[in-house]
Amino acid sequence: MPMRSRHLILPLLLTMPLCFTALHADTPQTAGLQQRMSRTDFKEAGLDKLSPRELAHLDRWLQQHPYGKVTTRVVDSSGKPVFYASDKKRQAFESRIVGHFSGWHGTDRFTLANGQEWQQVGTDQPMCMNADNPVVKVKPSLFGNWLMYVHGCNDNVHVKRIR
Repeated sequence: MPMRSRHLILPLLLTMPLCFTALHADTPQTAGLQQRMSRTDFKEAGLDKLSPRELAHLDRWLQQHPYGKVTTRVVDSSGKPVFYASDKKRQAFESRIVGHFSGWHGTDRFTLANGQEWQQVGTDQPMCMNADNPVVKVKPSLFGNWLMYVHGCNDNVHVKRIR
């Protein structure tokens, strides 16, 4: 009996992280910055101005503080902050929208009572009623995304944290 293509999707998805792990393992973490960075990046970072002694010290420090063990402020490729660097911290929570809520319009920004600011991503516009300071539930979704549900709306929308 021939195997259908949909039966191959789950095993393929489960093996993809192993492929990326193998690719990452090929990058030696003990190599110095000069070997790990392109010549252009090395120069743009100003590392070419360091003396050999200073560069060796920086390389030793990086070896003693490998990525993932140092608590840093994490930013994405555009320089914007990443608020949840690990999935362990991604938990659903409830709060309230500060002020009047008049429904979803595509790229709305909302400040929550807990001080966080979120923006709608995508063009979903579920039916909602107008409300002042409505209760919201924000919950993690797949692939690092987030969903927001506003009490009185008939569906979730995708959102991203701004602040």
